[in-house]
Amino acid sequence: MIPAINIQQLHKHFGDLHALKGVDLSIEQGEFFALLGPNGAGKSTLINLLAGLLRPSSGSLQVMGHDVHAAYAAARLALGVVPQELVFDPFFNVREMLRFQAGYFGRGRENDAWVDEIIESLGLADKAHTNMRRLSGGMKRRALIAQALAHKPPVIVLDEPTAGVDVELRQTMWEFIRRLNREGHTIILTTHYLEEAEALCSRIAMMKHGEIVALDSTRNLLNRLPGKRLKLSLSAPLPEGLRALVRSEQGRDYILAIADTTQLELILSELRVAGVSIEDMQLIEADLEDVFVELLS
Repeated sequence: MIPAINIQQLHKHFGDLHALKGVDLSIEQGEFFALLGPNGAGKSTLINLLAGLLRPSSGSLQVMGHDVHAAYAAARLALGVVPQELVFDPFFNVREMLRFQAGYFGRGRENDAWVDEIIESLGLADKAHTNMRRLSGGMKRRALIAQALAHKPPVIVLDEPTAGVDVELRQTMWEFIRRLNREGHTIILTTHYLEEAEALCSRIAMMKHGEIVALDSTRNLLNRLPGKRLKLSLSAPLPEGLRALVRSEQGRDYILAIADTTQLELILSELRVAGVSIEDMQLIEADLEDVFVELLS
């Protein structure tokens, strides 16, 4: 079976900026895949190249076996992209926008049943005849997700789809996207909500400075960090002798990396000697955020 996405030795220059540096990536059909990295890592550039909005400096990109530039129409037909920005046509209502979007890809009235299903599944039924300009920010986000799906593409890219949206929309959207994935659609997700990637995605690529620095299953990435994490809320700053264990801190709230539970007594002893009281304490497993910080800091 051909990969859903196949990228080989992809480079992109913007003047003196080398935005992508020889990216190699293959995503199989039916995967739920996460593309993670800090701002400026090259994720948006990669997505824009996949969508044909940019041309690579060198290298190749294929969507469902179609070269993005040599066979642009076929590649673009196979791809649906939900952008970060709330970009929409202000002259149409939701249903009109979706029908026009499907029409751009050659989908006529035979596609109306699918449009109705998208509208219902994303909670847009009571807004179907509302002009896009009159929708709230959350409803606009739902409509843009629907727009990316209107031509029923086998590969769907979700670029920060839940940024700034409410919990209800997240639950509705993920329920629908999970269903699409179960039905065989390939999902590619970029998000700063790492708990979403950890819960949803079976495989993850992490990017930094235009390169993929980690590519593995979610489970294998989590196993890279042995031990546990100790969350502490303290009455005073953490003693210097424990600073080497700090993985993150906010005020007097700390997360410490510990090899095993035998370190707990040593930590508690040092806090007692320093006269620092514990206001709250919790022992947790390492999560994807810990891996993210470890690999990309």
